[in-house]
Amino acid sequence: MGFVVAVVGATGAVGREMLATLEKRRFPVSEIVALASPRSAGQKLTFNGKETTIKATTAEAFKGVQIALFSAGASVAREMGPAAAAAGAVVIDNSSAWRQDAQCPLVIPEVNAAAIKDRPRGIIANPNCSTIQMLVALKPLHDAATLRHIIVSTYQATSGKGHAAVEDLLQQARALANGQPVKPTIFPGQMAQNLLCDWKPSAMEGGEGYSEEETKMVFETQKIMGDLTIGVSPTCVRVPVVNAHSESIHARFARPITVEEAKSLLRNAPGVVLDERPYAPGAHPQPIQASGKDEVFVGRIRRDFTDPNALNLWVVGDNLLKGAALNAVQIAERVIAE
Repeated sequence: MGFVVAVVGATGAVGREMLATLEKRRFPVSEIVALASPRSAGQKLTFNGKETTIKATTAEAFKGVQIALFSAGASVAREMGPAAAAAGAVVIDNSSAWRQDAQCPLVIPEVNAAAIKDRPRGIIANPNCSTIQMLVALKPLHDAATLRHIIVSTYQATSGKGHAAVEDLLQQARALANGQPVKPTIFPGQMAQNLLCDWKPSAMEGGEGYSEEETKMVFETQKIMGDLTIGVSPTCVRVPVVNAHSESIHARFARPITVEEAKSLLRNAPGVVLDERPYAPGAHPQPIQASGKDEVFVGRIRRDFTDPNALNLWVVGDNLLKGAALNAVQIAERVIAE
């Protein structure tokens, strides 16, 4: 049995990854409906060896669609998500539009797959890329020892800001190499050979001084884990890496947990690759190794010097795959399994 699947934002970085992931995982697609902005309508793309014409994203375009994967931004998701759901599609949205809606489950299949079934709006939200990889790594530990507080610092790749941001980084790097002035086109300042906090200020109540990326990690963690008492203290930073996010995580639990227990829990955890190499320069998960991979890589698990209930970890994952496209397709796989 095949399904009619729409990909909204098909020409974007994540949209293209969604199409590639559907192909790679042999999702049972009987027809692909590639949707994008009106300026992209009429362009061609290839899916499963067949040429497909991109159409403009309109309510009428969802007629007959059973699964709609959205990666076109929050404004498009708010307007067209309900239209797709009204047409009979199960909507899986990668933007922030529906994450805080109580009637839309926020899902990481390795963490809270059961939430998929409760979707009154017909819309399932894909979490933020940084939240996804963090919770894939922490869920097995949470199940065993109960998370109390997470302190996380992210090192986020430029691809998380889109293809144009990657081009901006590369252009800046070329300018520096040639002794020319840097002229940012996407970033708010120099990205090459630099670090930036480049997200909008948070609009969350009490979130003064935080970026929206940081407060997303707070709310999303509590919603996905189903526990509003879990504390999250985030600092999000953009780094001059093309792809794959990294995170330094301090996790405090309700009881003492040893390094060996944590490794035992993570060795066979779904979606996790555990790096057990002893510390040495360069012996740790790296963005260049995680880019293009489906799994979340976890390494440098260390006891905390001052708190027996805490561990420190290093977590790396491909933000376009598990952080976006792959997670959405995995949700779709669970939906059709129903």
